[in-house]
Amino acid sequence: MRALTRPARYLALAAYLFFLGFPLLWLISASVKSSAELNSLSVSLLPDQWHWENYTQALERQGIVRSAGNSLVVALVSTALVIVIALPASYVLARMRGKVRLAGISWILVSQVFPVVLVILPLFLILRTLGLADSLTGLTLVHTTYMLPFALWMLQGYVSAVPVELEEAGAMDGASRFTVLRTIVFPLLAPGIVATAMFGFVASWNEFFFALVLLQSPENYTLPITLKMFVGGEGKVALGPLAAGAVLAAIPSIVFFSLLRRKLTSGLMAGAVKG
Repeated sequence: MRALTRPARYLALAAYLFFLGFPLLWLISASVKSSAELNSLSVSLLPDQWHWENYTQALERQGIVRSAGNSLVVALVSTALVIVIALPASYVLARMRGKVRLAGISWILVSQVFPVVLVILPLFLILRTLGLADSLTGLTLVHTTYMLPFALWMLQGYVSAVPVELEEAGAMDGASRFTVLRTIVFPLLAPGIVATAMFGFVASWNEFFFALVLLQSPENYTLPITLKMFVGGEGKVALGPLAAGAVLAAIPSIVFFSLLRRKLTSGLMAGAVKG
């Protein structure tokens, strides 16, 4: 029975990975096909002819490199701000009891109830009053505010998993509260911090609606807004360059995940040893 179970598991895993990766494979295939082949609704994964000029056209049109730089700045800064704010706040939510925790949890839940379209107008008016409308700074603050509840919810779960006895042992050894947090608690939260940073970066990198409403100047456009420009005024879509631009847009997220994956693994190992 075991001899049949293991191949079945590997087969199911391979099918699941193929299911997840097929859209990306199809996107890569479309990025090297000609417009005629794409418009013919070809079902072949491999192109008849390789049209690498789609990538050249994607890089030359619409200022995609500048937009990618804007997206990268907004995503990195907003992710860093979210981690800096959510880390101590999540500790309070996980460790404190009473009205403070109730108010924090209630704010997290309520903030996820309202659709984004209901808050975009007040956000725009506030940013315009502060002189931050149509700016990357304003968009960064909006992304930070938007991602903060989810980050708090994630991190407070990781904090709750850290035994309180470790903090008590450190306090009995004469360590201050700050020293206990810095040397005991926060290192054990490394996997949660990395996971939260991953989700925060991808959410900010791919965010479209806030950028669409808050940004008007082309020099401030983020990458999702620039990719929208591949759709012409009459609804005509440059499918090849658009697919190539989408492939290029996915590369930073993949690189970011690859870099933090090692930190996630090392953090899990460190947490297992220290726990």
